[in-house]
Amino acid sequence: MAEPPYVPTPAGTWFTPYAAVLASRVRAQRTYRLSFASEIVSALLTGLVEFAEVWVIFNNVRVLGGLDLNGALLLFGLSNTSFALAQVLFGHLDSLPTLIRMGLIDAYYLRPQPLLLQLITSDISLRRFARASVAIVVLGLGLIRNDIDWSADTFVLLTATLIGGIGVFGGLFVCAAGAQFFLIDGSELTNSFTYGGSFAAMQPASVFPTPLKLLFGFAIPVSFTAYLPTIALLRLPGPPLMPSWLAWLTPLAALWVWLLALGFWRIGTRHYQGGGG
Repeated sequence: MAEPPYVPTPAGTWFTPYAAVLASRVRAQRTYRLSFASEIVSALLTGLVEFAEVWVIFNNVRVLGGLDLNGALLLFGLSNTSFALAQVLFGHLDSLPTLIRMGLIDAYYLRPQPLLLQLITSDISLRRFARASVAIVVLGLGLIRNDIDWSADTFVLLTATLIGGIGVFGGLFVCAAGAQFFLIDGSELTNSFTYGGSFAAMQPASVFPTPLKLLFGFAIPVSFTAYLPTIALLRLPGPPLMPSWLAWLTPLAALWVWLLALGFWRIGTRHYQGGGG
């Protein structure tokens, strides 16, 4: 089943239906306040536990991969901020296997809007902002506690890193969603690249063996979301294959992931033939 044709709408109104859907999802989540509060607390604890793992490791090792605890704060803050915000925007694409199995995806095909944009704007999980808040606080601590040369270039690098990092992780979510048209129930496999990529982004890539440096540095370029910008901000040289100046190419890494993502998505939607029944 091919993706539905895009029907243009007058300027200023194209996003109106998407905004209406998002607003309804926000209202629905806030209706049951106790449930909403428990989800917020759960997401907050998840972020704190992830940070606690890093804190424990660097309190015992002191220096790992050329980074001390202060460098680890910056690494964690950059990687988790990008991933958590990408998860807010794209994380609900994880539900695509359920939509495919139940045939609910067919309803999206009938609407005269791009399928991917419909799915991206079909939901938003407010609880995930709690995890993002932990990452943002840690990022702030990392920026304060490290000796960073604050200049115009530094602000440009930070901005490009955060935007590019969200783009990289968002593209990985779309790649995983496109693969579901073939795998149907393969979320565990694709999660190894999305959530596994997030875990890899929190590690100093200098400790990886060469095959993993190539995998997470260039094939699935999560090292561009945090490690490379971290060593660039701290004026560290970087390991072989991954010099610090590569941090400036984070937007290109995001572009590479999105080219893959849109390719996977196009192949997947053309492969889909309907829910049957």
